[in-house]
Amino acid sequence: MKFLSIALAALIAGVGLVSFNAGAADAPVKTVAVIYKDKAALAGKTVSAQGKVVKVNNGIMGRNFVHVQDGTGDAKASTNNLVVTSKQTAAVGDQVTISGVVVLNRDFGSGYSYPLLIEDATVTVKK
Repeated sequence: MKFLSIALAALIAGVGLVSFNAGAADAPVKTVAVIYKDKAALAGKTVSAQGKVVKVNNGIMGRNFVHVQDGTGDAKASTNNLVVTSKQTAAVGDQVTISGVVVLNRDFGSGYSYPLLIEDATVTVKK
């Protein structure tokens, strides 16, 4: 009986984790322009976007900074480039899907200040 209870608890915990992870990975894909436009409402929420990697800075403050653009937004208004922090990385030119939490006005100090940042993201390179 004790074994059955442990097995049932493990099954329930496993299903709960799978459901949680699937929800984060299934965040609706938004354009870069929409993320900037709706940034106040999206703050603290998980978003996904797709685009091309245009710049990568690896190993800064224990994370990788990946810059992603999808052709939307306004370069003059600086709303065309998503800066993503992740333990994962990609190469310039890669097409990627990112999913992470929207953070506003993030200041790391030493000149690293971002009005909008996607943090703790997964970065998936399209094959």
